[in-house]
Amino acid sequence: MSFLSGLTERFRQTLARTREVVQEGLDRVLKGEELQPATIEDLEEVLIQADLGVETTESFIEAVRDQARRGRLTGGDVRETLATHLRAALKGGAAPLALEARPAILLVLGVNGSGKTTTCGKLAAQLKAAGHQVTLAAADTFRAAAIEQLERWGERVGVPVVKQGPGADPSAVAFDAVKAAQARQADVLIVDTAGRLHTKTNLMTELEKVKRVVGRQLPGAPHETLLVLDATTGQNGIAQARLFHEALTLTGLVLTKLDGTAKGGIVVRIVRELALPIKLVGTGERAEDLSPFDPDAFVAALVG
Repeated sequence: MSFLSGLTERFRQTLARTREVVQEGLDRVLKGEELQPATIEDLEEVLIQADLGVETTESFIEAVRDQARRGRLTGGDVRETLATHLRAALKGGAAPLALEARPAILLVLGVNGSGKTTTCGKLAAQLKAAGHQVTLAAADTFRAAAIEQLERWGERVGVPVVKQGPGADPSAVAFDAVKAAQARQADVLIVDTAGRLHTKTNLMTELEKVKRVVGRQLPGAPHETLLVLDATTGQNGIAQARLFHEALTLTGLVLTKLDGTAKGGIVVRIVRELALPIKLVGTGERAEDLSPFDPDAFVAALVG
Protein backbone atom coordinates (compact mmCIF):
# COMPACT_ATOMS: atom_id res chain seq x y z
CA MET A 1 0.00 0.00 0.00
CA SER A 2 2.89 2.36 -0.65
CA PHE A 3 0.65 4.53 -2.81
CA LEU A 4 -1.11 5.62 0.38
CA SER A 5 1.94 5.96 2.61
CA GLY A 6 1.90 9.77 2.59
CA LEU A 7 -1.49 9.99 4.29
CA THR A 8 -0.52 9.07 7.84
CA GLU A 9 -0.79 12.68 9.01
CA ARG A 10 -4.36 12.87 7.72
CA PHE A 11 -5.09 9.73 9.71
CA ARG A 12 -3.78 11.48 12.83
CA GLN A 13 -6.00 14.48 12.11
CA THR A 14 -8.99 12.18 11.71
CA LEU A 15 -8.65 11.03 15.31
CA ALA A 16 -8.67 14.58 16.69
CA ARG A 17 -12.00 14.24 18.53
CA THR A 18 -11.04 10.94 20.14
CA ARG A 19 -7.57 12.24 21.00
CA GLU A 20 -9.17 15.20 22.74
CA VAL A 21 -11.33 12.91 24.87
CA VAL A 22 -8.39 10.69 25.85
CA GLN A 23 -5.71 13.31 26.40
CA GLU A 24 -7.97 15.78 28.19
CA GLY A 25 -9.19 12.93 30.37
CA LEU A 26 -5.65 11.83 31.18
CA ASP A 27 -4.60 15.41 31.93
CA ARG A 28 -7.57 15.83 34.22
CA VAL A 29 -6.94 12.60 36.11
CA LEU A 30 -3.15 12.64 36.25
CA LYS A 31 -2.58 16.40 36.53
CA GLY A 32 1.04 15.78 35.55
CA GLU A 33 1.83 14.41 39.01
CA GLU A 34 2.24 11.07 40.72
CA LEU A 35 -0.73 8.75 40.26
CA GLN A 36 -2.92 8.37 43.32
CA PRO A 37 -4.77 5.10 44.01
CA ALA A 38 -8.09 6.93 44.17
CA THR A 39 -7.68 8.17 40.58
CA ILE A 40 -7.28 4.74 38.98
CA GLU A 41 -11.05 4.33 38.61
CA ASP A 42 -11.17 7.73 36.94
CA LEU A 43 -8.63 6.46 34.42
CA GLU A 44 -10.90 3.54 33.64
CA GLU A 45 -13.80 5.90 32.96
CA VAL A 46 -11.72 7.93 30.48
CA LEU A 47 -10.87 4.88 28.39
CA ILE A 48 -14.39 3.46 28.45
CA GLN A 49 -15.66 6.85 27.27
CA ALA A 50 -13.36 6.61 24.23
CA ASP A 51 -14.86 3.14 23.50
CA LEU A 52 -11.60 1.24 23.91
CA GLY A 53 -13.57 -1.69 25.28
CA VAL A 54 -13.78 -3.41 28.64
CA GLU A 55 -11.08 -6.05 28.00
CA THR A 56 -8.40 -3.59 26.88
CA THR A 57 -9.30 -1.13 29.62
CA GLU A 58 -9.29 -3.72 32.40
CA SER A 59 -5.92 -5.18 31.36
CA PHE A 60 -4.45 -1.67 31.30
CA ILE A 61 -5.89 -0.77 34.71
CA GLU A 62 -4.56 -4.00 36.21
CA ALA A 63 -1.08 -3.20 34.86
CA VAL A 64 -1.28 0.31 36.33
CA ARG A 65 -2.35 -1.07 39.72
CA ASP A 66 0.52 -3.56 39.63
CA GLN A 67 3.02 -0.80 38.84
CA ALA A 68 1.54 1.43 41.56
CA ARG A 69 1.94 -1.34 44.13
CA ARG A 70 5.62 -1.59 43.26
CA GLY A 71 6.32 2.11 43.75
CA ARG A 72 5.85 5.66 42.51
CA LEU A 73 3.99 6.04 39.22
CA THR A 74 4.01 9.30 37.28
CA GLY A 75 1.66 10.56 34.60
CA GLY A 76 4.34 9.84 32.01
CA ASP A 77 4.56 6.25 33.22
CA VAL A 78 0.80 5.85 32.85
CA ARG A 79 0.83 7.19 29.30
CA GLU A 80 3.72 4.90 28.38
CA THR A 81 1.88 1.91 29.84
CA LEU A 82 -1.27 2.84 27.92
CA ALA A 83 0.67 3.15 24.65
CA THR A 84 2.28 -0.26 25.24
CA HIS A 85 -1.10 -1.87 25.90
CA LEU A 86 -2.70 -0.34 22.83
CA ARG A 87 0.15 -1.44 20.58
CA ALA A 88 -0.17 -4.98 21.96
CA ALA A 89 -3.95 -4.94 21.44
CA LEU A 90 -3.51 -3.82 17.82
CA LYS A 91 -0.79 -6.32 16.93
CA GLY A 92 -1.71 -7.86 13.59
CA GLY A 93 -4.43 -5.24 13.14
CA ALA A 94 -3.12 -3.88 9.84
CA ALA A 95 -2.41 -5.50 6.48
CA PRO A 96 -1.88 -4.30 2.89
CA LEU A 97 -4.34 -4.96 0.11
CA ALA A 98 -3.68 -8.08 -1.96
CA LEU A 99 -3.01 -6.60 -5.40
CA GLU A 100 -0.64 -9.20 -6.85
CA ALA A 101 -3.14 -10.98 -9.14
CA ARG A 102 -3.98 -9.62 -12.61
CA PRO A 103 -6.64 -8.54 -12.35
CA ALA A 104 -6.85 -8.31 -8.57
CA ILE A 105 -10.55 -8.43 -7.75
CA LEU A 106 -11.75 -6.52 -4.70
CA LEU A 107 -15.28 -7.31 -3.52
CA VAL A 108 -16.51 -4.38 -1.42
CA LEU A 109 -19.38 -4.98 1.01
CA GLY A 110 -21.23 -2.85 3.53
CA VAL A 111 -24.68 -1.71 4.59
CA ASN A 112 -26.19 1.36 2.97
CA GLY A 113 -24.87 4.55 4.54
CA SER A 114 -21.51 3.08 5.56
CA GLY A 115 -19.62 4.90 2.81
CA LYS A 116 -19.19 1.79 0.67
CA THR A 117 -19.66 3.32 -2.79
CA THR A 118 -17.62 6.37 -1.87
CA THR A 119 -14.82 4.08 -0.69
CA CYS A 120 -14.88 2.27 -4.05
CA GLY A 121 -14.53 5.61 -5.83
CA LYS A 122 -11.72 6.86 -3.60
CA LEU A 123 -9.80 3.62 -3.93
CA ALA A 124 -10.19 3.67 -7.71
CA ALA A 125 -8.93 7.27 -7.82
CA GLN A 126 -5.84 6.52 -5.76
CA LEU A 127 -4.98 3.30 -7.57
CA LYS A 128 -5.37 5.06 -10.91
CA ALA A 129 -3.14 7.92 -9.71
CA ALA A 130 -0.53 5.33 -8.73
CA GLY A 131 -0.44 3.99 -12.28
CA HIS A 132 -2.81 1.03 -12.02
CA GLN A 133 -5.37 0.22 -14.69
CA VAL A 134 -8.65 0.09 -12.76
CA THR A 135 -12.19 -1.01 -13.60
CA LEU A 136 -15.25 -0.40 -11.42
CA ALA A 137 -18.34 -2.64 -11.30
CA ALA A 138 -21.72 -1.22 -10.24
CA ALA A 139 -23.19 -4.39 -8.71
CA ASP A 140 -25.30 -2.48 -6.17
CA THR A 141 -28.14 -2.66 -8.68
CA PHE A 142 -30.98 -2.40 -6.17
CA ARG A 143 -30.13 1.23 -5.43
CA ALA A 144 -30.17 3.36 -8.56
CA ALA A 145 -28.33 6.15 -6.75
CA ALA A 146 -25.38 3.81 -6.16
CA ILE A 147 -25.01 3.16 -9.89
CA GLU A 148 -25.15 6.89 -10.63
CA GLN A 149 -22.71 7.68 -7.82
CA LEU A 150 -20.19 5.13 -9.08
CA GLU A 151 -20.58 6.44 -12.63
CA ARG A 152 -19.73 9.95 -11.40
CA TRP A 153 -16.62 8.62 -9.69
CA GLY A 154 -15.63 6.82 -12.89
CA GLU A 155 -16.04 9.98 -14.95
CA ARG A 156 -14.19 12.03 -12.36
CA VAL A 157 -11.10 9.85 -12.24
CA GLY A 158 -11.14 8.39 -15.74
CA VAL A 159 -11.98 4.80 -14.79
CA PRO A 160 -14.45 2.63 -16.80
CA VAL A 161 -17.58 1.45 -15.00
CA VAL A 162 -19.31 -1.81 -15.88
CA LYS A 163 -23.04 -1.53 -15.18
CA GLN A 164 -26.53 -2.68 -16.06
CA GLY A 165 -29.87 -1.07 -15.31
CA PRO A 166 -31.40 -0.66 -11.84
CA GLY A 167 -32.76 -3.95 -10.53
CA ALA A 168 -30.46 -6.09 -12.69
CA ASP A 169 -28.95 -9.28 -11.33
CA PRO A 170 -25.83 -8.23 -9.34
CA SER A 171 -24.11 -11.50 -10.25
CA ALA A 172 -24.60 -10.76 -13.96
CA VAL A 173 -22.92 -7.38 -13.48
CA ALA A 174 -20.02 -9.04 -11.65
CA PHE A 175 -19.74 -11.64 -14.44
CA ASP A 176 -19.57 -8.93 -17.11
CA ALA A 177 -17.11 -6.91 -15.04
CA VAL A 178 -14.62 -9.77 -14.72
CA LYS A 179 -14.78 -10.37 -18.48
CA ALA A 180 -14.31 -6.65 -19.16
CA ALA A 181 -11.39 -6.35 -16.72
CA GLN A 182 -9.65 -9.29 -18.35
CA ALA A 183 -10.27 -7.95 -21.86
CA ARG A 184 -8.90 -4.53 -20.89
CA GLN A 185 -5.95 -6.12 -19.10
CA ALA A 186 -6.92 -4.20 -15.98
CA ASP A 187 -4.73 -4.44 -12.89
CA VAL A 188 -7.62 -4.09 -10.43
CA LEU A 189 -11.38 -4.65 -10.54
CA ILE A 190 -13.36 -3.06 -7.69
CA VAL A 191 -16.88 -4.48 -7.29
CA ASP A 192 -19.42 -2.36 -5.41
CA THR A 193 -22.11 -4.65 -3.97
CA ALA A 194 -25.57 -4.20 -2.50
CA GLY A 195 -26.01 -3.00 1.07
CA ARG A 196 -29.73 -3.66 1.15
CA LEU A 197 -32.20 -5.41 -1.16
CA HIS A 198 -35.66 -4.31 -2.25
CA THR A 199 -36.68 -7.92 -2.80
CA LYS A 200 -37.40 -10.90 -0.57
CA THR A 201 -34.01 -12.38 -1.41
CA ASN A 202 -31.69 -12.56 1.58
CA LEU A 203 -28.81 -10.10 1.25
CA MET A 204 -26.13 -12.56 2.34
CA THR A 205 -27.42 -15.17 -0.12
CA GLU A 206 -27.19 -12.63 -2.93
CA LEU A 207 -23.66 -11.59 -1.95
CA GLU A 208 -22.56 -15.22 -1.68
CA LYS A 209 -23.80 -15.73 -5.24
CA VAL A 210 -21.78 -12.73 -6.46
CA LYS A 211 -18.70 -14.13 -4.78
CA ARG A 212 -19.22 -17.58 -6.34
CA VAL A 213 -19.69 -16.11 -9.82
CA VAL A 214 -16.48 -14.09 -9.50
CA GLY A 215 -14.61 -17.18 -8.29
CA ARG A 216 -15.84 -19.29 -11.21
CA GLN A 217 -14.75 -16.64 -13.70
CA LEU A 218 -11.29 -16.29 -12.20
CA PRO A 219 -10.02 -19.04 -9.87
CA GLY A 220 -8.70 -17.58 -6.63
CA ALA A 221 -10.94 -14.52 -6.87
CA PRO A 222 -12.03 -12.41 -5.14
CA HIS A 223 -8.61 -11.58 -3.82
CA GLU A 224 -10.08 -9.25 -1.23
CA THR A 225 -13.50 -9.40 0.42
CA LEU A 226 -13.67 -6.09 2.27
CA LEU A 227 -16.38 -4.83 4.61
CA VAL A 228 -16.82 -1.06 4.88
CA LEU A 229 -17.76 -0.27 8.47
CA ASP A 230 -19.04 3.04 9.85
CA ALA A 231 -16.98 3.78 12.99
CA THR A 232 -19.84 5.79 14.54
CA THR A 233 -22.10 2.71 14.78
CA GLY A 234 -20.10 1.19 17.66
CA GLN A 235 -21.30 -2.19 18.87
CA ASN A 236 -23.89 -2.43 16.08
CA GLY A 237 -21.07 -2.18 13.56
CA ILE A 238 -19.18 -5.00 15.24
CA ALA A 239 -22.33 -7.15 15.15
CA GLN A 240 -22.73 -6.36 11.42
CA ALA A 241 -19.15 -7.39 10.75
CA ARG A 242 -19.66 -10.72 12.48
CA LEU A 243 -22.66 -11.51 10.28
CA PHE A 244 -20.81 -10.60 7.07
CA HIS A 245 -17.74 -12.55 8.15
CA GLU A 246 -19.72 -15.69 8.97
CA ALA A 247 -21.45 -15.60 5.59
CA LEU A 248 -18.64 -14.43 3.31
CA THR A 249 -15.27 -14.87 5.07
CA LEU A 250 -13.95 -11.32 5.06
CA THR A 251 -10.28 -10.62 4.38
CA GLY A 252 -10.31 -7.20 6.03
CA LEU A 253 -12.18 -4.06 6.97
CA VAL A 254 -12.36 -0.48 5.75
CA LEU A 255 -13.24 1.88 8.58
CA THR A 256 -15.04 5.11 7.67
CA LYS A 257 -16.23 8.23 9.53
CA LEU A 258 -13.58 8.11 12.26
CA ASP A 259 -13.47 11.90 11.96
CA GLY A 260 -17.13 12.02 13.00
CA THR A 261 -16.78 10.33 16.37
CA ALA A 262 -15.11 10.87 19.73
CA LYS A 263 -15.17 7.10 20.24
CA GLY A 264 -12.33 6.16 17.90
CA GLY A 265 -11.23 3.58 20.44
CA ILE A 266 -13.70 1.31 18.64
CA VAL A 267 -10.72 0.50 16.39
CA VAL A 268 -9.16 -1.49 19.23
CA ARG A 269 -12.38 -3.36 19.91
CA ILE A 270 -12.81 -4.20 16.22
CA VAL A 271 -9.31 -5.67 15.95
CA ARG A 272 -9.57 -7.61 19.22
CA GLU A 273 -13.14 -8.88 18.89
CA LEU A 274 -13.19 -9.69 15.18
CA ALA A 275 -9.56 -10.75 14.66
CA LEU A 276 -9.64 -9.10 11.23
CA PRO A 277 -7.14 -6.56 9.91
CA ILE A 278 -8.20 -3.00 9.18
CA LYS A 279 -6.86 -2.43 5.69
CA LEU A 280 -7.98 1.15 5.06
CA VAL A 281 -9.35 4.11 6.98
CA GLY A 282 -11.51 6.83 5.45
CA THR A 283 -10.23 10.19 6.68
CA GLY A 284 -12.58 12.67 5.01
CA GLU A 285 -14.68 13.40 1.94
CA ARG A 286 -12.01 14.02 -0.71
CA ALA A 287 -10.67 11.41 -3.11
CA GLU A 288 -7.29 11.47 -1.37
CA ASP A 289 -8.87 10.97 2.06
CA LEU A 290 -8.20 7.25 2.32
CA SER A 291 -5.31 5.89 4.34
CA PRO A 292 -3.84 2.52 5.26
CA PHE A 293 -4.39 1.69 8.89
CA ASP A 294 -1.21 2.32 10.89
CA PRO A 295 -1.38 1.01 14.49
CA ASP A 296 1.66 3.04 15.61
CA ALA A 297 0.18 6.25 14.21
CA PHE A 298 -3.14 5.39 15.86
CA VAL A 299 -1.51 4.98 19.28
CA ALA A 300 0.57 8.13 18.84
CA ALA A 301 -2.54 10.08 17.87
CA LEU A 302 -4.41 8.99 20.98
CA VAL A 303 -1.71 9.03 23.62
CA GLY A 304 0.84 11.48 22.24
